[in-house]
Amino acid sequence: MNEASLRQIEAARPDRSTWLSANAGSGKTRVLTDRVARLLLKGTPPQNILCLTYTKAAASEMQNRLFRRLGDWAMKPDQELRATLTDLGEAALDDDAFSAARRLFAQAIETPGGLRIQTIHSFCAVLLRRFPLEAGVTPGFEEMDDRAAERLQAQCLEDLSAEEPETVLAVARLSGVPLEKLAADIAGRRDDFRAVTEADLRAYLDLPAGLEMEDVLKGVFLGGEADLFATVADALAAGSSADKKAAPDFRDLTPPWNAGTLTVLEGICLFGAKAAAPFGAKIGKFPTKATQKALGESCARLDDLMARIETARPHRLALATLEKSLALNRFAAAWLSRYAAAKAARGWLDFDDLILGARDLLTGTDLAEWVLYRLDGGIDHILVDEAQDTSPTQWKVVEALSQQFGSGAGARGEDWRSIFVVGDRKQSIYSFQGADPEGIERMHDHFAARLGEGTLAQLELQHSFRSSPAVLGAVDAVFADGLGGPVRHLAFHEHAPGRVDLWPLIEQEDPPEDGNWEDPVDRPSPRDASVRLARDLAKTIRRMIDGHETLPDGKGWRRAIHAGDILILVRGRQRSLFPEIISACKSAGIDIAGADVLTLQSELAVQDILSLLRFLALPEDDLALAEALRSPLLGVSEDQLYRLSSARGARYLWQSLRKSAEHPGVMEILDDLLAEADFLRPFELLDRLLRRHRGRDRLLGRLGPECLDAIDALLAQALAYERLEVPSLTGFLAWFETGEVKIKRQAEGSGGRLRVMTVHGAKGLESPIVILPDTLDGGQGKSAPLLSLPDGPVVWRPNEAERPPSLS
Repeated sequence: MNEASLRQIEAARPDRSTWLSANAGSGKTRVLTDRVARLLLKGTPPQNILCLTYTKAAASEMQNRLFRRLGDWAMKPDQELRATLTDLGEAALDDDAFSAARRLFAQAIETPGGLRIQTIHSFCAVLLRRFPLEAGVTPGFEEMDDRAAERLQAQCLEDLSAEEPETVLAVARLSGVPLEKLAADIAGRRDDFRAVTEADLRAYLDLPAGLEMEDVLKGVFLGGEADLFATVADALAAGSSADKKAAPDFRDLTPPWNAGTLTVLEGICLFGAKAAAPFGAKIGKFPTKATQKALGESCARLDDLMARIETARPHRLALATLEKSLALNRFAAAWLSRYAAAKAARGWLDFDDLILGARDLLTGTDLAEWVLYRLDGGIDHILVDEAQDTSPTQWKVVEALSQQFGSGAGARGEDWRSIFVVGDRKQSIYSFQGADPEGIERMHDHFAARLGEGTLAQLELQHSFRSSPAVLGAVDAVFADGLGGPVRHLAFHEHAPGRVDLWPLIEQEDPPEDGNWEDPVDRPSPRDASVRLARDLAKTIRRMIDGHETLPDGKGWRRAIHAGDILILVRGRQRSLFPEIISACKSAGIDIAGADVLTLQSELAVQDILSLLRFLALPEDDLALAEALRSPLLGVSEDQLYRLSSARGARYLWQSLRKSAEHPGVMEILDDLLAEADFLRPFELLDRLLRRHRGRDRLLGRLGPECLDAIDALLAQALAYERLEVPSLTGFLAWFETGEVKIKRQAEGSGGRLRVMTVHGAKGLESPIVILPDTLDGGQGKSAPLLSLPDGPVVWRPNEAERPPSLS
């Protein structure tokens, strides 16, 4: 047996706790499945195993694999089953164990609630539904999706702005972050916010009680500074070129002195952040020697002033941070209480509520021990997947669930307990949902201490079953060259062919000054770097397919490349490169699956349907009717629409259409839908349009099969709306157009079509050819500058140059 398989068998041993680091493609899911299967073989009841995965797709994949394996065991002949179990690491099994192995499939199927392989959010939801009164949540609560959360947050923010405008305006002035984004960030970090007073903030910022900006200014400006600034300005104006540049700054300083004056003086009189003495006074260094001599006695006064400015700077920064932090915390308190009340009134919980509620239930209530006792009767083995993306709050839940692990026989008699954690810090989606890569090491130390010395095995899977030595060697070289230190990947297929191509950087060029005045202002220039790179990529892919380049087929032969072999990964869908690649590939005739995530409002099929719905809600809406007439749903030509519009005079377009005898088929559809619009629910009206009037077939014929996902998603949104609101056509239109609706496509089902995805969205997928065209550091989107102090409040995080020493 090879080394990679032996490591997997060792990692899946069910009789001990294991902390596993697994490289990408090293068979992590197989190890998880093997461990659960071996636990079942040892006689562990299925309901006593809890496996926490990161995504629903991962949970579904693991369950499917496990059921396939157990079903296979039930049907295998004895000799084949013995060989299979030996390969699994269970060689010493008697006849009773073989009989038990065959019964595992039925046992797993019949387990109440099924095998507990679920996401952390799903587990927390089940837990809160089991103990709603103990957790203080509404029995029968509903889980909010992202869209419902966005709409409710927007409504709460609007209500707060109307009732407490000063609170909202105070925080809106602090930065360029949109208020909606700030509110969402605060909601996502609600656990960090707590009741805080000005005295608390002053203590964390090292500010003396009662110290105000007026006191700082009095300590700097002792009197006579206006005359000093005039004298210094005159001397600087007669000095060197460097001195002359500073002269206007001093001349512009006039009483009354304020914090802005101090900021200007700090820029002149203190060194910069990268100097040997950051933000130290330039005593003896400014101005130049000749100007210092010309200043005479005033030079000593200037030096004293610079020393006072240096001393005052930390207090000025801390006071500025205090003011912003007070505004932030006042807003957060008002906003979070309103948001919580709105959710409680509707019986809703969002994803963060599930995690926080489960943590508080298991750790922070008087009934926590009783709840853990009830759960302890059902959990003996915990498996945690994707540990590098587990947040501190989620770790608290795992920690509480395993509280009795390592406590001897305890309440479970002679049965053993184990914890299995698998992750890889290199693969962390940093900051996503509070991901805490450093938490892996911290929690390893915690569980090692709890379980006892030598009880927790620490293993590593380095072999990759997916890739070739050439590709893995390139990855190791990149990490060794400054990206987190040396790492080691081993190729299971040591002789597999592979290649890494590095393209030269395509630099941005200035757009031509004279363009066609009819071109849209947001159309990228043909010389734009994204456009040129996308065009080059499409040409290269087209050439590979047309040139019949080949790939190993895994059976010792080679086959021709097709579009489905290629996966293009970008850093974000909002970046300009993403749509340009899709457009260039379509223009080159490459069979492409389109975007992996659909924004429904931007899909042509959805826009056509919505235009027709707007007309049904308001027949006098000429633009909506014109859009619907030109769409595939009604099929009126440009010339026919022009004749209808130009001849209508002062009438509405709908009146002109009714008087025309040229479009009987169109009138039949519209008359039928208008007659039903006030009586049918939005979903029923859409279904009538798409089925009875063949709207789906018409859109499919014009826009292709890509539009089907968008149409189905629109129908799903109609059903979601009807679960939340009293259904009406105008209500649905208003609800749908509030915020973007994004739908993720199943990339695994793209068949032979090229895929363009984000790196995050492609997690867990593989492809023979992977293209990374977006590798430059383009900066991150602007997020709210919130800083959670250790065991303290949340403060407004200034930029590095304006950060007080207490926050450095």
